[in-house]
Amino acid sequence: MLLVGGLVYLFWRFDLIYHLTAKDRVIAFIRSAGTLSVPVFIGVQVLQVVVSPIPGELTGIAGGYLFGPFFGFLYSTIGLTLGSWIAFGVAHVLGLSFVEKILKQSFIKKYDYLLEHRGMLITFMLFLMPGFPKDFLCYLLGLSHMRFWKFLLIVTTGRAFGTLLLSYTGGLARQHRLLPILVLLFLSALIVLIAYFNRDRWLRLMKKEHELAERLHRRRTQRDRHSAGASK
Repeated sequence: MLLVGGLVYLFWRFDLIYHLTAKDRVIAFIRSAGTLSVPVFIGVQVLQVVVSPIPGELTGIAGGYLFGPFFGFLYSTIGLTLGSWIAFGVAHVLGLSFVEKILKQSFIKKYDYLLEHRGMLITFMLFLMPGFPKDFLCYLLGLSHMRFWKFLLIVTTGRAFGTLLLSYTGGLARQHRLLPILVLLFLSALIVLIAYFNRDRWLRLMKKEHELAERLHRRRTQRDRHSAGASK
C-alpha cells in the first residue's frame, strides 16, 4: 500500500499527467533526466501500469525513439513487468475491497470467471489482444489463485508483441522514415479495430471452450475415481 501511495504521490507531485500525455513532452521529460534516462523511463513504464492514466502507446513509442527498437523494447518490458507485478501483488495482499476502488464493478463482473478458472490460455489471449485494458487485468488477476510465476510468464509474453510494435515504430520515427511508419500505423490500427469489434465474441468463444474443457476434466476425474472404487 505504501509503495502504491508513493507512486501516486510522485505522479501528482511532478505533474506527470502533463509531461507524459504527449509524445514530445514524454521524450523531453525522459531526456531531461540525462544519465538517469534509462531508470526514469523504466519508472515511467511502471507508473503507466500502476497508476494507469499515462497512455502506454506514447511511452512505448518514446522508448523506441530514445533508445532504439531493441533497447526500447527491453526497457519497456522491464518496466511493464515490474508494474504488472506490483499491481498483481497489491491486489493479492489488499483484496477485493481495494480493487473495487480502482476498477469498475462492471469490469470485475465481466471477467470474474478468470478468478474461478485461472485459465492460462484465456489470460494470455487477453494480454495479447490489442486495446484490451491489460493494466486493469493485472489488478483483477491479483485476486485469483494464479501462481505468481505463471502470471509473470503470461504478462511478459502476452505484452511482448504490442511492446515490440511500439518500440519499432519509435525507432522508425527517430530515423524519420515516414512511409514505413504510416504503413505500420495503418496495420496496427486495422488489427486494433478488428480486435475491438470482435473481442466480445472471441472472449465468449474462449470462455465456452475453457468451460467445456473444465467439464470434460471433471467427468474424467469422476470416472477414474469410480473405476478405482469399483476395482477395490
